Amino acid sequence: MNDLLDRLSATTPPDRAVLIGCFAIALVAALVHEISRVTRHLVTLLHEGGHALVALASGRSLHGIRLHSDASGVSVSSGRPSGPGMIATLLAGYLTPPLVGLAGAFAVTAGWSNAYLWAVTLLCAAMLLQIRNVHGLWVVLISGVTIGLVTWFGTDVVRSALAATLASFLLISGPLGMIDLWRARRRPGRARSDVDQLAAISVLPAAMWWSVMMVCAVAMVGLGALRLLR
Repeated sequence: MNDLLDRLSATTPPDRAVLIGCFAIALVAALVHEISRVTRHLVTLLHEGGHALVALASGRSLHGIRLHSDASGVSVSSGRPSGPGMIATLLAGYLTPPLVGLAGAFAVTAGWSNAYLWAVTLLCAAMLLQIRNVHGLWVVLISGVTIGLVTWFGTDVVRSALAATLASFLLISGPLGMIDLWRARRRPGRARSDVDQLAAISVLPAAMWWSVMMVCAVAMVGLGALRLLR
């Protein structure tokens, strides 16, 4: 128990040079296509986890989550087809990854990298209960086990660097995800996106919902970058 508490306790925040290096690595992981084909599965995991968590919090019934090999996903819930709960559930998807990144930026600079990484690991463990396909199971297992092993066996410097890189990557993924959504909506035969569903149950058009989410994502990137790099 003492060893576990030590591993959850505060760590020394990385210096600015390390944080800048972590931010650069996160940019590469998000922008280089050959790498992002793998790393964006983690973004999808958190996207669908955000839908699921807010659905449960708003009183909806959750029926499972599927993560697909093309880095898309779907979470199925039932309840009122409109209203604040449904709006919050739809909004949560694209905003959850940068929000988790923002939380990481504050945790890393406050010296709580270990607790942040364990929180992400526990989130992956919780999602195992709702995954309904084999590919999704592998995504959650690989993500959770990898982060958990580094957190348990890594040195203080390694854990802090991982937390900073993860937080930076998730922050960057927010605006990039919104850009991808805008491009996807322009393709013929596309499936209905979160913003299309929001437009269908509210008075605001899809473009307005997209703008609101994009502004929130960019604001979180700015706040997180200031926190990490100041």
